[in-house]
Amino acid sequence: MGIDVAGIGNALMDALAVVDDEALLAELGLNRGVMQMVDHDQWMAIYERVRRQQDPAFHSGGSCANSIATIGWLGGQARYVGQVGDDQMGHLYGRLLENACGGHALRFTRDAATGKVLAIISARDAERTMCTDLGAASQLADFAGFEEVLREAKVTHFEGYCLFTPAFRDAVIAAMTFVREAGRKVSIDACDPSVVRAQPELFWSLIDRYAHIVFLNEEEAERLTGHRDPEAALTAVVGRGEVEVAIVKLGARGSLVGTRTGLWRIPVKPVRAVDTTGAGDAYAGGFLYGWTRGWSPEACGRLASTVAGLTVAQVGAVVADRARMAAALAESR
Repeated sequence: MGIDVAGIGNALMDALAVVDDEALLAELGLNRGVMQMVDHDQWMAIYERVRRQQDPAFHSGGSCANSIATIGWLGGQARYVGQVGDDQMGHLYGRLLENACGGHALRFTRDAATGKVLAIISARDAERTMCTDLGAASQLADFAGFEEVLREAKVTHFEGYCLFTPAFRDAVIAAMTFVREAGRKVSIDACDPSVVRAQPELFWSLIDRYAHIVFLNEEEAERLTGHRDPEAALTAVVGRGEVEVAIVKLGARGSLVGTRTGLWRIPVKPVRAVDTTGAGDAYAGGFLYGWTRGWSPEACGRLASTVAGLTVAQVGAVVADRARMAAALAESR
């Protein structure tokens, strides 16, 4: 059975807790709405305090993993490449991916604990405050043993967060080279403005040398291209290298999908926001599902927007419900 999309990124277990957060965050010394890096011991201490108020729910996370799981729940053939610890959390992570995709391409290591993100979600306004321990995820320094997955996949999707760790960055660039030389497609999602802000020249070089599909949000697109107008930014990206399609997500204003022959404005699906975690990841997963099936750019964007809306209306970055996903597919064709 062929693979539609393979994904490479930081394999991070998500622990999600919806709480009345103001007093708790003040007690923990955390900045509301900000992602803070911590080590394993710090993460466990914060987790133990949060669970006294609300027992977190666990999901296989990481930006790219969320997109891959979304494709799996839509019924696509997807495999995730990443590294977790050979520990209880790592093996749970693998089982969650199996539930979504029917399998995975994880490497288990005894050299580090599984990476993890604790998302403290405000019950008042869905704002999320995150504590992240990258753990084993960012220590993946090569892709030995994953070559067949990358060779078989129509598209391999990469997350921008991988570029922050030198060894992981070098391995990702090697994987992009392998995918291109195998005659397959490369998809890149910036994931966060900090990625583009930190390394704009590197990000442009990856687009020019490897990318066929590029996902950006409005701030990332402006920082990358210098254009405040999203349409101008989109046009600048689509005109580079061998980019076939680029997407600029505009939040509540929808998204723009552009190719070298057209541009489409995609509206949002209006929903009551419960948790904004992973909306962009869900968008990428929905879009890639349609793209690998030959859907029009507009239809891919409609599906992506619908799935992102379903994600925002729940707690968790992945809609783990095949019936709801089937309805989204029927609505978007």
